[in-house]
This record gives sequence, C-alpha cells and structure tokens, in this order.
Amino acid sequence: METPSSTCDEGSELDARSQFDYADFDDLDRPPRGHRWEPSSDVSSECSGEPGSPYGSSPYPRWPVCALPARVPKPPPPLLKRLSTTRRAGGGVREGKPGDGELQLIKERFSKLLLGEDMSGSGKGVSTSVAISNAITNLYATVFGSCHRLEPLPAEKRSMWRREMDCLLSVCDYIVEFFPSKEILPDGTTREVMATRPRSDIYVNLPALEKLDDMLLEILDSFQKTEFWYVNDKGQKDDSVATPCRPVSQRGDEKWWLPVPCVTKPGLTETVRRDLQQKRDCASQIHKAAMAINNDVLAEIRIPDLYKQALPKCGRASVGDLIYRHMSFPGKFSPEYLLDCLEISSEHEALEAADRVEAAMHVWRRKASQSHSRSPWSAVKDLMESDKNVMLASRAEDVLLCLKQRFPGLSQTTLDASKIQYNKDVGQAILESYSRVLESLAYNIVTCIDDVLFADEAARKIA
Repeated sequence: METPSSTCDEGSELDARSQFDYADFDDLDRPPRGHRWEPSSDVSSECSGEPGSPYGSSPYPRWPVCALPARVPKPPPPLLKRLSTTRRAGGGVREGKPGDGELQLIKERFSKLLLGEDMSGSGKGVSTSVAISNAITNLYATVFGSCHRLEPLPAEKRSMWRREMDCLLSVCDYIVEFFPSKEILPDGTTREVMATRPRSDIYVNLPALEKLDDMLLEILDSFQKTEFWYVNDKGQKDDSVATPCRPVSQRGDEKWWLPVPCVTKPGLTETVRRDLQQKRDCASQIHKAAMAINNDVLAEIRIPDLYKQALPKCGRASVGDLIYRHMSFPGKFSPEYLLDCLEISSEHEALEAADRVEAAMHVWRRKASQSHSRSPWSAVKDLMESDKNVMLASRAEDVLLCLKQRFPGLSQTTLDASKIQYNKDVGQAILESYSRVLESLAYNIVTCIDDVLFADEAARKIA
C-alpha cells in the first residue's frame, strides 16, 4: 500500500467541499461536528513524520495537515454600504463606518416596519408599504415641522434626516428586476443567464429625488447672514436691529401662528433682493419637479376597488350642471376660464372641486373603455358617445391640473389618499412619500421667500 505524498501542495489542491468549511465558523474555539482536534505538537510531528509522533508507528497512512487559505472578506450588503456613505452638503460623499448606534437604529426601524406599526405583534398592523410611507411622512414632520423660517437646518435635525432617510431608502437596494444577460465562463464559452438590476422607476426617480433633497438643504444653508429677521409670538424682535419697521404679512389672519419677517425701512439691498428672487425661482422649479414625479407615481398606482364602487353612475351628477355645461361645450375649452367662473377662494373649496372633477374623470374614462357589440347603428352611436366621454375625461384632467397649479399647497384628494392607503408596492410607496415631502418643503421655502419679498416691498413704500 503506497503512502500518499506528504507535501502540502497536493493537500491544498483538494476540493473545498471535501474539507471542513471553516469560513462558516466565526469562532474557531468550537470545533466542527464530527472532528477531533489534536495537539499542535502532534500535528507538527505528523506533518514532518518524526518518530515522536503518536501516529509514527501506525501502519495506516494519514493525510498531511495543511494551512487553510486566508478568508476573503465578503462585500458589505447594500444597507451597510449606504449607511457607511454619508452625503455632504455640497452633494459629495464621505466614507465612514456604521457605529453601534446606527446598527441599533436599523434594528429598531425595520422591526417596526415588519410589525406594520403594531407593537403588540398580533398581526393587526398596516402593510409594509403603508408603514414605510408613514415613517417617511412622520420623519419629515419631526425634522421640518417647526421650520418656518429661512435659516439653516440645525445640525441635529440635519443628521437625523440624513441618517434615517438613508435607512428607509436602503430598501430600494433590494427592489430589482430580472433581465436576460450573457456570462463568459473561464474556458471562453458564453451562456445566457438572468441578471438583476434596479427597477426602472426607482433607477430613474430615486437619484433625482436625492438630488432635489440636496438642493433644498443647500438653499436653507445659504441663509447664514441675512438683512431680514423674524418676530416671535410676543411681537418682539429675535435680533437687535437699528432701524426696525412694523411687521407686515401678506397672509393676514390666515396662518397667524407663523413667524412674520421684518426688514429695515429702506428695504433690502438690490443684491440681496436679486439673490432672494433667484433662490425663489430655484425652489419653485424643484417644487414642480417633485410634483411631477409624485403625479407620475400616483398615476401608476392601481385604483382601489372601494373607490371604483363609490363612483357615481353619471359624471354630470358629480361635477354639477355649471361645470358640465362648460366642459361639454363643443368649442374651445379653457380650464382657467372655468375656474374663474367658479370663484374658488379657499383651499377647502378647491379640494372639494378637485374631488368632484376627479371622480367624474374616472367615470367618463370607464364609460369610454367599455366595448359594445350591438347592431350597426348602435355601434356607431356608442362610438360617438365614447368620443364624447374621451373629450370630457381629457378636459376634466386639464381642470384638475390647472386647479393644482393654482393652489400649490392643496391637500391630497380622496383618490390619492385611497391609493396610498391600499397600495401594496413598497417601491411606489417610497417614491410617492419621498416626492410628496420634498414637494411640501419646496413649497414652504417659496412661501417664506414670498413673505420676505412682501415685507421688503412694504418697507420700501413706507420709506
């Protein structure tokens, strides 16, 4: 019986599956099941074949003990990779390592998401998509709920916003889609495989939203030293100014709890006024971009069955006779003229009109999509009716868009709230909630700048 070679090269060429998988054991103090550790002196003597080995006189050959190859560290999962990369104010990134506090935050945050906000664990919580949407909305309210001034965001709130948003957005790293690809084998042959990539809507919209987020925080950070200030609830100045003027607000009695900006009697300098106008235009464009993304995501979410069942049978009964006469007029249609005729003066009236118009729009779309198979004349009649329903649905959509543009701070319609409540797609829930809070933040910045410009105009009139 031949004795195998005692060199360690042949042992290192053994298949990894025939040896113990030491990579699966993080603690080597406990040996794998079915294996008996030997003293190190015996192992060394076994490899060298010295006579002092307890196995030296054994007639049975033994395989040599060889050193295991060094463990190759596995790349971190996308979640830890996202947490270890911190975004800077200028849009860059800073590499770091997630600490114990961040890992504890991950456990707490995702435990609540998995429980569906039901801490009792009885399974009565909401779906994961609704839970993560509520988490983003509540985080925005916590960080920006009390920020009604043009000033940099406090460092604690800024860090909280970045850290927790990175934790919530990390879910998108695991939302992928499959696509056919080719893989080149070591021998040069190719084979077809199914590879993964980020889902198309997340791949397009999520980086854009993160860029809009950075731009909004940059706008707030730019208000370091300003020529205006705010008064507190008692009507006193927050900062001492040499020549104050009486605070003037364009809101009147509406939203009286918000701080009122003040400027000196000569007003703002031309450079500051021009800079404020540029920042307002930038925030307005960000608001439009976030609103467009939000509308696109909401349009892709499936309409709940409960909303369809609650729709009226006739669109005219939903919008009323006045709106229906303007929308069914065969000539040129102007949604701006229709809204002027309605004389909507408050956001409450605007939201009520938006709900009625949106419900009628879906009624007309449903009628236009129905197909009929009847006699030839009935078919022609149904085709004409279908064309009318298409026209009414298109005009209702124009009215709804014009209404949202005229009232940028309009609340969610009944359909939008129903879609968010019954949505099951986690990716759509993240994109919708993220774009919605950025839209709200951009609108608040535009409103605050408008208040400062209004106070400046009033101060220049007094001077």
